[in-house]
Amino acid sequence: MSQPTERNRLDGEASPYLRQHADNPVNWQPWGDEAFERAREHDVPVFVSIGYSSCHWCHVMAEESFEDESVAALLNEEFVSIKVDREERPDVDSTFMTVCQLVTGGGGWPLSAWCTPEGKPFYVGTYFPPDARRNQPGFTDLCERIADSWSDPEQREEMRRRADQWAESARDELESVPAPDVDGDADPPGSDLLESAAASALRGYDEEYGGFGSGGAKFPMPGRLDLLMRAYARSGRDAVLSAATGTLDGMARGGMYDQIGGGFHRYAVDRQWTVPHFEKMLYDNAELPMAYLDGYRLTGDPSYARVAGESLAFLDRELRHDDGGFFSTLDARSRPPAGRSGGGSDEGDEPEAVEGAFYVWTPDEVDAVLDEPAASLAKERYGIRSGGNFERGTTVPTVAASVAELAADRDLSPEEVREALTEARTALFDARESRPRPARDEKVLASWNGRAISAFASAGGALDEPHADIAREALDFCRDRLYDADAETGALARRWLDDDVRGPGYLDDYAFLARGALDTYAATGDPEPLGFALELAEALVEEFYDDDGTIYFTRDPDGENAETGDSGPLIARPQEFTDRSTPSSLGVAAETLAALDGFRTDGEFREIAERVVTTHADRVRGSPLEHASLVRAADLVETGGIEVTIAADEVPTAWRETLGERYLPGAVIAPRPATEAGLDEWLDRLGMAEAPPIWAGREATDGEPTAYVCQDFTCSPPRTDLDSALEWLGTRDRSE
Repeated sequence: MSQPTERNRLDGEASPYLRQHADNPVNWQPWGDEAFERAREHDVPVFVSIGYSSCHWCHVMAEESFEDESVAALLNEEFVSIKVDREERPDVDSTFMTVCQLVTGGGGWPLSAWCTPEGKPFYVGTYFPPDARRNQPGFTDLCERIADSWSDPEQREEMRRRADQWAESARDELESVPAPDVDGDADPPGSDLLESAAASALRGYDEEYGGFGSGGAKFPMPGRLDLLMRAYARSGRDAVLSAATGTLDGMARGGMYDQIGGGFHRYAVDRQWTVPHFEKMLYDNAELPMAYLDGYRLTGDPSYARVAGESLAFLDRELRHDDGGFFSTLDARSRPPAGRSGGGSDEGDEPEAVEGAFYVWTPDEVDAVLDEPAASLAKERYGIRSGGNFERGTTVPTVAASVAELAADRDLSPEEVREALTEARTALFDARESRPRPARDEKVLASWNGRAISAFASAGGALDEPHADIAREALDFCRDRLYDADAETGALARRWLDDDVRGPGYLDDYAFLARGALDTYAATGDPEPLGFALELAEALVEEFYDDDGTIYFTRDPDGENAETGDSGPLIARPQEFTDRSTPSSLGVAAETLAALDGFRTDGEFREIAERVVTTHADRVRGSPLEHASLVRAADLVETGGIEVTIAADEVPTAWRETLGERYLPGAVIAPRPATEAGLDEWLDRLGMAEAPPIWAGREATDGEPTAYVCQDFTCSPPRTDLDSALEWLGTRDRSE
């Protein structure tokens, strides 16, 4: 039998992950109709391998199996092999991951699936070692068994039946929409979900180390932290706040936080938050700073503002394009610095890349940078010791000793210790900059950039003004390179990379970027980002909303605006219900539509948001903690949230700082010109026929900046003192 594919075709792809595999002896094909047609033509199954460029175990499996000539020969002879970048094709990843979770009870990357030529999986898993190990089949043996089974007509028929069953189960899970409420009796889930979610989070809270779960890996869960803080603001329950701050403290003290350079790694492999998986993702370093900023606003603890500011500084420094957009990831692996043992093969060879090499330290490496007593102080502060806490005797820096402890041990003042540590940290950072750097995936994704834009916009008032400028520059980058307002469909693309654009975008691209644009308008007072947010929201409704009462992750494959091109077969049209490493796109879409409704006069956005949360009410009530974004959307639909309209030709700096430092969860900040004449100019620029409710009739009083504050569909009188206006929020239920 001739080989189904003659060569590896990834050299023509722009994706950094796919290009990492362009030199493999495996004849990889990109996902698309052509690859599946080849499988049908040669009557062979399809092997699909899904991962991303900074995935550690993806690298391991590649080195062990995909770079092996004998393994490649087997794959090339018996399968059509497809590589998928999950960050570029989240729809493919979602469907296969759903099957994996339904069948095995777990998931992760690399995601490995064997499919029929129609794209229906019949065997799934994640990482497979080259040889059998600890109840895991070896990859080569597994491929041989699958190929043999496919060649047997009876076994092939059984594989096809299994594939049909799994595909049907995936469709049930991903496409499930309750029957419409023809009588109109169903109610959206209410604000009581916050308390329910908080109670559930408390049951899983690790009181000793923070976070959720008492064994194994610890993942950052910013959505849960947000729900806990919102629940505390509403109920005042100290236990709820303690769970949030305990988790913020645990992450900030541990090795998941980069103690030397700022920013967060992906997750910790241990309960104590000590050893991370070292990749740094744009989305983590957008979501977590927003959580720390809210922790700062609630408690006044300046350490939370510091962590947020350092994490955003990391993004600005290491993941930002010169023109403003944000790149996607830094790899977990790099070559060790000169003089450190390990990672090489034969003597004299250049050391191989190993996980964490850029970030870990030995005592000798600290001593080479710092003189005494700074070296001993830094080693004690960060727990850097002989033997270490990581591989090859190295140490992942953590906060191992407090400033007070160090001051007492050395008979110094806390201020002296802080000054010495600041100087030591700067010197260690400068020395680390000379090490071989981790690879950077320079894809600019619309969705992830939307979250980063929201983070910088949120920090504008709480930290300083340049953060809002960075948000605006990133938004302009995405609009200029990823958005085509004249396109009949698919106006927003998903990915930009060196002028190569891939699209059209998915729901998360539209929803996250629309929210980022709304937040940028709030932070800058410029109506142009608001206009962009409204355009994206309108396109979102047109492309992804369905009359059955939900918002799908992909376009209707049978609709007028279906994706064209070599999209490949998909076994389901997914919805994204739960919050995972990023928020639920369905929840963010519904919440953003509800937030933008005040800027329209027809009420359509709110009606759609209400219908979506009502459609999925039973699902959310059954497990509110897993549906954090939908809980927020349902709460906003029921309560109307907080709105702060500011009538001023320029919002005073002091007012921006006040709004930035006040905990106002989910608030819509709506600047407008001071006069009706100025507002008319804005309406012309935005193409609005009349003033929307959030601006209408809310001009400045006597030419002074004036605030109008609304909550629960009730509004305060106009106030020229912002503090007085915000105080109304705490007294409204008693006086209004």
